[in-house]
Formats: sequence, structure tokens, C-alpha cells
Amino acid sequence: MIQDVDIPLEHAAEFLAFFQREVDIKPIWICPIRSNGLWSLYPMDAGRIYVNFGFWDVVRRSQSYQPGHFNRMIEDKVRELSGIKSLYSDSYYAPETFWERYNGSAYRQLKRRYDAKGRFKDLYAKCVLRA
Repeated sequence: MIQDVDIPLEHAAEFLAFFQREVDIKPIWICPIRSNGLWSLYPMDAGRIYVNFGFWDVVRRSQSYQPGHFNRMIEDKVRELSGIKSLYSDSYYAPETFWERYNGSAYRQLKRRYDAKGRFKDLYAKCVLRA
């Protein structure tokens, strides 16, 4: 599992408790950040303080799980806590959830402007379908 998630400060303790209870890999990178509100495809409230949690390891369990089980669990919790997840790692969002979280309307405007002929795969295909 390789992830970075940004959680609003007021929900950071709840996310950390969830993460330690359900996933429990260490070390965990914890770093406060503040958005300037300029990233239209990675929407975070301008001026709001978030906590970035980074974790990079294998989840070791004696029980077997479906591929992506822990990633999906984290994605659901991040969404519940009004956070957002970086897209450099494996993602398992349904299309409608993905476009809701990552400002699909702004993306479509950029796509029309810079790839009007649709020569390149879209962000969902790259980040979730890994196509």
C-alpha cells in the first residue's frame, strides 16, 4: 500500500485512530498543510488546514482479502471525513465518485481545450483503470 491522503485538521485524530485500528502499518508520515485553493483538480478549501498522512508498506494479515481491500476502506474513510487522496497510488473509485471528488467538470473543460480530439486517455482511465 502506498498512499498519501489529506484530511481536514478537525478530522485528523479520527482518521489516525481509524488507520491504526484497521490498517496499522508504520511508519506514518504526518504533516500539516494549508491549501491555497489553486488546484482545481485536487479540491481543498483555501486557507483550511489539512493533515497529510503518508504510509508506504505492505499490510500483513493472516486472513486473505480481495485486491485493494484496504485501499478501498481508506478511500471511503477519506471521503467520509471530507479529505482527498493523492492519485499517484492505486485507486479503486467508481467513476461517479472519482469525478465528484476530483472536479470532473473542471477536468472536462481542460480536456476539451487541450485534447479536443480525445487522443489521450482521461484521468480516470489512467488513475483507476490503469489503462
